[in-house]
Amino acid sequence: MTIQGFVASHAKDAEFERGLRSFYEYRDLGIKKATEGRVDAHVIRAAAGKDFSSQPHLHKTEFQLVYVLKGWIEFEYEGQGVVRLEAGSCVHQPPGIRHRELGHSDDIEMLEIVLPAGFATEEVASVNG
Repeated sequence: MTIQGFVASHAKDAEFERGLRSFYEYRDLGIKKATEGRVDAHVIRAAAGKDFSSQPHLHKTEFQLVYVLKGWIEFEYEGQGVVRLEAGSCVHQPPGIRHRELGHSDDIEMLEIVLPAGFATEEVASVNG
């Protein structure tokens, strides 16, 4: 039996920091460190007082899942059109799919699981090519 990589993250200890997008705050769940960068998991929420702005982009990932915990968010996805996710909704974003956020509620909270942890984001001209 191994205990290497075990991690438990509790809400009472939650700390949110600015990250990839300035209009969001991110709570690291400790998965990146526990998996030595193979996987990352964090809770994302809207940052109070920050204006929303999203450009078409893609992520160079192997796997990306977003699960909405609270509120709503709308994305436009390459080949899929507009997708609205509400609390309890889940989306798998295939590697390299072009997308952009169209908007979200002030109380949005999402769980995102992605691998690898150190993925790159690339802005693109449009969602559809």
